[in-house]
Amino acid sequence: MRVHARLEALPDEDAALGHLEEDARLLLQAARLEDVELSMVLTCDVFIQDLNKSWRGVDAPTDVLSFPQQDEVVLGDLVISLQTARRQAEERGHAQRSELRILLVHGLLHLLGYDHEASEAALEEMAAAERNLMGRLGWAGEGLIALAHTEADG
Repeated sequence: MRVHARLEALPDEDAALGHLEEDARLLLQAARLEDVELSMVLTCDVFIQDLNKSWRGVDAPTDVLSFPQQDEVVLGDLVISLQTARRQAEERGHAQRSELRILLVHGLLHLLGYDHEASEAALEEMAAAERNLMGRLGWAGEGLIALAHTEADG
């Protein structure tokens, strides 16, 4: 397994990047994806907003974007906004690393073909997969879908 991670437009964030690489390796092992490559970028809101506008037609920052590859070895690329992750961690009352783990799991599932926007059944299936992976790793918190659902109800 190979994990490539880099910083884009974020100086002095080596610690966050190191944790993200470590957590990505653990996640790939837990998902039994040990013969794959994953590329990740930690960035700022401005950078991810440009990508979000170009690829999804949404002119706003987001927390994580997934760009799957049609390749058996290269899963694809994950782009995570560290600024949004920090905000969400504070709003949700947990550590930044926990939020990055939640975003990593969510993004990886998108790379694997899950799409919570396709139907209610697909949403439930992806939420269950998030819970499964988070639990398998012993990571605190709920998956992004459960968190977003809770926030929408509250």
